[in-house]
Formats: sequence, structure tokens, C-alpha cells
Amino acid sequence: MINLSSLEIKNKNLVIRVDMNVPISGDKVLDTTRITACIPTINYALKNNAKILLVSHLGRPTESVFEDQFSLKPVAACLSEIIDESVEVVDQLDSKKIFNSASRVQILENIRFFKGEKDNSDELGSILGSLGHIYVFDAFGTAHRKQASTHSAIKHASIACAGLLMEKENSFLSQALNVDDRPYLAVIGGAKVSTKLELIKHISNVADHIIVGGGIANTFLKASGKNIGTSLVEDSMLDVAKNILNHKKIILPKRVVTSKTFKGENVNKKSIHDILESEMILDACLEQEVISLIYSAKTILWNGPMGVFENIYFEEGTRELAKAIATSEAFSIAGGGETLSAINKYIKLDDVSYCSTGGGAFLEFMEGKVLPSIEVLNSKEIGS
Repeated sequence: MINLSSLEIKNKNLVIRVDMNVPISGDKVLDTTRITACIPTINYALKNNAKILLVSHLGRPTESVFEDQFSLKPVAACLSEIIDESVEVVDQLDSKKIFNSASRVQILENIRFFKGEKDNSDELGSILGSLGHIYVFDAFGTAHRKQASTHSAIKHASIACAGLLMEKENSFLSQALNVDDRPYLAVIGGAKVSTKLELIKHISNVADHIIVGGGIANTFLKASGKNIGTSLVEDSMLDVAKNILNHKKIILPKRVVTSKTFKGENVNKKSIHDILESEMILDACLEQEVISLIYSAKTILWNGPMGVFENIYFEEGTRELAKAIATSEAFSIAGGGETLSAINKYIKLDDVSYCSTGGGAFLEFMEGKVLPSIEVLNSKEIGS
């Protein structure tokens, strides 16, 4: 694909699709992670004296209806503080203000307010793609969606390219799928096997070991014949789990943290062989075998927590995992909302070699799927 860094953008008008879908309370942004991820591309454009129109969605508003709670005005204010530059909000696609303002940085109101975004409208895509000289896609977190601003606009733009974040995501995640440095360890947690099934299948072809945790581990434990009491389990996935266990790459918890309720009633650490019918498994204990695998690994992929880490009674597994990965010498890649929350809670983002900004996009990429935005970017040639 064409990358922004390979184009001449001096004094150009750039429409940049970013992912600034951030949590907001009132007029305050609660987490700036996705905003700060876009800053390198914005600063690069400004250093080249380019003018910028940012495009993003926020939440799930009703299409064609302006809903104040989903306005990007708080995002614009937050971004303005971060870059120390005026950020003007534009609410109409035909506004004469676009690229004709004292503000070098403008942001279009929530793209999901505009008719045709969700349906990948050619009409909306054509308008977006022709607003500036170059259409820059820098929203990896939305790359798995075939929508007007993530697909049609790229298709219709005379020049479309990947922004610096998109280029970085594509490079690092591709590296995780084409591993030379081994042993390669994957750590996959979360609630359900069904949401991670394709990831586990695909990664099992490249990883040397796969540590599973969370509710996913419960399904594998039951499939292996263990009693898991009243734990969360997907009975419909038991046969699939048995087949995956035959690969001999899955590492299951040997000791777990149990309770009768999520409130922490009768919390115990015990062997997986001693689970009572009245107990739930809510966390996994990190055994020396697992810690040794982390420290001996050359490459680590991490997606998902080991337990209900939001609760202090059941956070130890995820906390110790995060700390072990932080101190290991492996090249480590992490992705997914819960994973990033755990990293922010227990260690620092810099303790992991690369933290992906994608949730669903991260999963689909690591499953080996071709994301719609990447596919259409790959089809573009300069001037096409």
C-alpha cells in the first residue's frame, strides 16, 4: 500500500480518517489513548504545512440525526490542548469553511451522523474522497468495517494512502504472523472461545505454545474432562475445544482462584482437580511453568485477561502475567480493549514492545483475514 511518508504532501489538503472513538463524560474525554495514537500523523502533516480535515466516528448515534451526546466537540477541545493548535469543528460536508479557515486542523462532525456511512455509500464515499488532495486512512481500529469513510472514500479518492499509525500497525502485526524469533508464545484470554476461536486456530499454526485463560480456559478444562462447577462455559464449543487440545499446544491452568459469587464469597486458590460443584473459576494462577515460558520466549502475543481482573479478588493472574511480560526480553505485541486496560492498570504501555489500537480489527488481522480497508488501500496506485 502507499504510505503517507512516501508522498509529497507539502501545502496539500489532507482528509485523514482517524479513530477518535473515545469514552466521554459530559464534555470531558476520559481516555485519550486513541487520540494520542493519531498525533504522529497530524504532526507530520502540520510540519509539512498541510491543512487537515479529520474524520472519525463516536459511539452509535442514529444515522442522519444529530445527537449532542455523540458530538465530536469534546474530542476537538481535547485534541486542541494536546497539539496546542486550534481545532475547528465542521458540521456540513459542503461547508465553505473546509480548508478555508484560519485553523490548520479541522474535524468533521461524527461521520455516523451522515447518511450512507454504515452502508458504504458510493455517494458519501465519493464526497469524502474528493474533499482534499489526498485521503489518508489512519484508523486501524475501524479497518475491519466496510463503510463509506473506511472503504468507499479510499476507493473514490484520486490518491489514498495509509497514515503513520496504519503503517505501523500493518508492519508490527504482520511481523507477529511471520515469526522468525522463537519460541513464539501466545497468551489468549477472555470470556468465550467462540469470539477467539479463529484466532486460536490461526495462531496454533505459528505459535509454539498457547496459554489460555479466563472463561476460554473453562471451556477447554471441561472439554479435557475436568469439573468446573458453576463456571462460565460454552457447552456448544466443547467438541471444537477437544479438537484444538489434540494439537498439544494449549496450556491450561493447573491452579485457579474460585468463589461462589462474583462478590468474592469463599475465595480460594486450589488445584483444578478440587473444584466443588458450587464454585466458579474466576482467575488463573500463574505457575512456574508459565512464567518460565514467558521468560524463555522470543516473541509473545497477548490478547485477553486471565480472569475477572476488574475485581480485586480475581486480578492476580492478569496482574502477574502483565508484570512477567513487562520484564521479559521477548518482542511482545498486545491488542484488545481489555488487554490494554490491564496494561494501563498494572504496567506501562512502554513495557510492551507494541500495543495495537485495534479491537475487532486486531482480532481479524491476527486471524489471517484481509481487512476491507487494507484490501482497498492495497489496490490503490498513485493517481488511481
